[in-house]
Amino acid sequence: MAMPLRVLVSASALLSLLLSGCDDSPDTPPADAGTPDAGPYVWDGTYTELEERGDFLDQGSFAPCTFDRGDGGVQVCQEMSRFDLSQCNRETLSDLPNGAIYHFPLRDSRPPQAGGSVAFGSAGVLFQEDGGTMFFEPLTLRDTGEGRFFVRGYQPRNGTTVALAGCQKKGADIITGCYAHCSRTRLIQSGTFEGHRVSSWGGEPESSGNLELVSEGYTPVGLPVDIYVTKGHAYVVSIPHQVRVGGLSVFDVSDPRNPVLKKTLSPPGDTYWNGVWAKGDALYVASNKAGTIVYDISNPAEPQFVRSLTTGSSYGTHTVLVDGDRLYSMATSSGTHVHDISQPLDPQPRTVISLPDDASLGGAHDSFVYGGRLYVSNSYGGYFVLDVTDLDNVRVLGTYLRPDFSFAHHSAVGTFAGLTIAFEGGEYNYSHLRVLDVTRPERIVKIGEFRTHRPFTSIHNLLLRGNLLYIAWYQDGLRVLDVSNPTRPRQVAHYNTVRETDPHRTESVFDGLIGIRIPGDGYVYGVDSSRGLLIFKEL
Repeated sequence: MAMPLRVLVSASALLSLLLSGCDDSPDTPPADAGTPDAGPYVWDGTYTELEERGDFLDQGSFAPCTFDRGDGGVQVCQEMSRFDLSQCNRETLSDLPNGAIYHFPLRDSRPPQAGGSVAFGSAGVLFQEDGGTMFFEPLTLRDTGEGRFFVRGYQPRNGTTVALAGCQKKGADIITGCYAHCSRTRLIQSGTFEGHRVSSWGGEPESSGNLELVSEGYTPVGLPVDIYVTKGHAYVVSIPHQVRVGGLSVFDVSDPRNPVLKKTLSPPGDTYWNGVWAKGDALYVASNKAGTIVYDISNPAEPQFVRSLTTGSSYGTHTVLVDGDRLYSMATSSGTHVHDISQPLDPQPRTVISLPDDASLGGAHDSFVYGGRLYVSNSYGGYFVLDVTDLDNVRVLGTYLRPDFSFAHHSAVGTFAGLTIAFEGGEYNYSHLRVLDVTRPERIVKIGEFRTHRPFTSIHNLLLRGNLLYIAWYQDGLRVLDVSNPTRPRQVAHYNTVRETDPHRTESVFDGLIGIRIPGDGYVYGVDSSRGLLIFKEL
């Protein structure tokens, strides 16, 4: 078997970006990219360059309370008396119903360092009859009722403690207050919070824009995170969560209005499966242990194991992508592994693409191919554009970095008014959609953005279909944007998928609609972390 050539894109290559020219390869999109030019009749290609302000837009303190930091010593987060609530309207506080899930965006009270931004974070709480959970662990304190709100959670794995003290209600399902965050018993941060009940949907209806949910299919296998649809079947991969093991669920969707679960796979010791793609009779599964697993799906309902493609990483493969005869396997600590799949069931190693600080900054989380260029969401390392027309000479063409060191997660790229436009999203609280002009990757320009009305939620995967951008937005469900004018994305439809009564619903920020596919049969296929397979009518 041929050994792969390893291409290391060095830091020195980044210094030569200004000397790099544009790649004039024709913009032929892969199956998930939409039409080659979606917007020439709506937008003339002119724009104003926007300032990059990061994910969190600081609006100031959330509440008129404080926390006495003292010397930040041992057990300070256990001392709820340190919260000064004397300026609060605590009479507005009331008890919370069992089953209610709240997210608490946290704003550090300390001023930013010179040239920096205010630090922010989040905590989630699921309130239950026996108290509730934070970090999927039982609360160590819950004292809530008329005129009081004191909550504390502890994560034993990393020694994190977060204490919350309610100040007043801002609305029926919004609580403001102060917090303290400790690690290994030492104070790390303190400041204010604004807690939102996730299932209130911010006052929105369940759906808009005639976005119809036609069916759903629950899977007992783990926490569903990604999906691929081919051969009349939907292949849903899951990761382990609490007592549930992950793996693969196969649904017959020949009738999208009546999906039927046909098969589940959960190999012992290897069930953290985070990504999936297919070509011909081959199904490629991203496993964080085995690397990329190849299955034969010539019989679509009965996948047969063929072999695993190691990525030489302690975290295996995180996501996979097929473009023509190439299989890209993104391994967060060892780079992007490329295989020739001209024979889909017999992938041959071709090269490994590494970027600077792949391991220390999280590495290649996901990628997208368009017009001979590879667009790499390189976690905390930024968003990279590479020329991959010649795999023996991979070149960095440009990179886009955020001032707040936030997470680059996923993107979709297309052509609008003759310009190459990237729709790029992050992950974690306050991540949102950025619209970037990547026509000249040596100087990437931000030209638009979109945030939902609940900015504390996290964006996830997105797909471009002509002038419509479909986005899986975790707790904000499915969002459909008209991007015919990329500088002004406009929501035209939505479907809120999160309900507190759903089985296995959690307080995690990574809860809700996660993955989507649009195979061209008139339907949008999504996976929700609790509900499983959701099938919508395509707009």
